[in-house]
Amino acid sequence: MDTNKTPVTNMWDQRYAQDEYVYGVQPNEFLKQELIPLRGGTILFPAEGEGRNAVYAASLGWEVTAFDSSYEARQKAERLAEANQVKLQYSITSMEEADFEDNSFDAIALIYAHNGNREENHKRMIRFLKPGGTIILEAFSKKQLSNNSGGPKDPSMLYSIEELEKDFDTLNILKISESEIELNEGFLHVGKASVVRLVAVKQQ
Repeated sequence: MDTNKTPVTNMWDQRYAQDEYVYGVQPNEFLKQELIPLRGGTILFPAEGEGRNAVYAASLGWEVTAFDSSYEARQKAERLAEANQVKLQYSITSMEEADFEDNSFDAIALIYAHNGNREENHKRMIRFLKPGGTIILEAFSKKQLSNNSGGPKDPSMLYSIEELEKDFDTLNILKISESEIELNEGFLHVGKASVVRLVAVKQQ
């Protein structure tokens, strides 16, 4: 990947351009819950935004790789990493263009990594995961359209349990659920939310 190419200004650059961390600086609660029991190693954060989850993983001793399409997001993630005295490998790229060796990561964290090519991109993420590696996912469900706590307004970019079961059918799915939670992540993820959660392990 070219990590130094001139970024194209997009809606995410505009969103992240303000000084405040729009999704906060604390990690996602489900990620915390699932990451702590794992033994560490290499972890990938696709569509990582301002870096809150990647910085948390690095603070636990993980070797962290992250990417996002937003130059502004990377700048803020790097500042957050410096403030927490941890290191990240953070590239500017999209889900479709991200290019890593197959079987590279011990874990991949897909935290609100919504995208328009869900099935294709999830299959590509599986390729990047080592045998025995873990995928941790939290995203908005189809029911999120009736809430005002964030997320895409396009129903095709929201997830269902059935879609995730299909996307990750080659993995051993340890947990999968849909639930209503109270989000408190910055000022753009606040309030009642409908989410889907998944933990799955790649076959050895």
